[in-house]
Amino acid sequence: MQKVFGMISLGCDKNRVDGERLLGEVRRHGCPITDDAGKAQVLIVNTCAFLNAAREEAIRTVIESNLLRTGVLEKIVVTGCLPQKYIAELFPALTEGDVFLGVSDCSELFPALERAYAGERVNAVGTGREGGERVITTPPHIKYLKIADGCFNHCTYCLIPSIRGAYRSYPMEQLLAEARGLGQTQELVLVAQDTTRYGEDTGRNAFVELLQKLSGLDNICHIRLLYCYPEVVTDELIRELRDNPKLIKYLDIPLQHSEDRILKLMGRRGSRAEYLALIGRLRREIPGIALRTTFIAGFPTETEEEHEALKDFLRAARFENCGFFAYSREEGTPAYRLKGQIHHATKERRVRALYAVQEAISAARLRTLVGQRVRVLCDGADFERGCFYGHASFQAYDVDGKVFFTAPRAETGRFYDVTVERSDEADLYGRVP
Repeated sequence: MQKVFGMISLGCDKNRVDGERLLGEVRRHGCPITDDAGKAQVLIVNTCAFLNAAREEAIRTVIESNLLRTGVLEKIVVTGCLPQKYIAELFPALTEGDVFLGVSDCSELFPALERAYAGERVNAVGTGREGGERVITTPPHIKYLKIADGCFNHCTYCLIPSIRGAYRSYPMEQLLAEARGLGQTQELVLVAQDTTRYGEDTGRNAFVELLQKLSGLDNICHIRLLYCYPEVVTDELIRELRDNPKLIKYLDIPLQHSEDRILKLMGRRGSRAEYLALIGRLRREIPGIALRTTFIAGFPTETEEEHEALKDFLRAARFENCGFFAYSREEGTPAYRLKGQIHHATKERRVRALYAVQEAISAARLRTLVGQRVRVLCDGADFERGCFYGHASFQAYDVDGKVFFTAPRAETGRFYDVTVERSDEADLYGRVP
């Protein structure tokens, strides 16, 4: 089957890795890959289903992709979290899709397509195996390494355990081999639903051991940690972050709320006091560390007082970067049944208010960098702005803000010392002398 394949990948960076494995299967079969959906004969739509908005985006993308059949497009493959969770409803309704695969069905991509080209609509969800080889879709100097799948935290608002199952750590030797195979990598970004619990499903937490072994690889220059749950940020992990020169002094810690009553309803471990103590300790023991987190606004029964308390928490914690989301009521989760559901307009208002507080904090922090030199990893050229762009150690690629800079010339994947000339609430602007 010598068809031209394309992919539209939606959702998180963990989903991106799954998509890269599917593209690896395409490459293994010797088929060409295009990044122009209009030129694809087979288009893979890699979906997210975490929130209702993500499901709507996924379905809309498949329907809009179907319009490409007036060109060269022949088949649409719908894969990822949406069919994994909702195939019973999806398969008869989303007739634009020719093949449906789950999150771990790479091995069935080509057998299912053979059946589709013979005239069958194919539901192959849950029938295959994960792929091995990946086609990297990030710039070549930045690569993701997914160290586990699934989750056993069972937060009351979250569908992930029902989509991806219980937490499963990938074998350490497999991860080390995969990391070696990624080639020269300036920044390796570790991802999972909860990276800090790596190994616990096999009997012991081995996250720090994994960090040490990955740091020993010559082709890996720097390592960034995402999705580190606060209760598993141990003394050992703090020491490793402090002392290991390959670990970027940056930690993503999803907190979701600050107030004890809401945290308990969410099924989250920890408390406001414990979170503030952890933040203070991280800043004391690892000078210059950048902290990022996410919060949910409008969880059922959240009061205006608790919303204001969360704003005060932001002012006390002074995170470098934050994301805020309106609570999404997901059928099948314990929180779905809670009384005191909050009107969507109130949730959106609270999200905007939280962003306003954080933007003021971020803007004030970035202003302190004006006139200073910041080390920036160049990610590419912005032709509309007529400059280059990249990210500093306190900015995760494709998540946080950017540094835009001018220079006589710059190469993607190299570091530059940028003199900061101005800032806003998210980005820095400067030049390379």
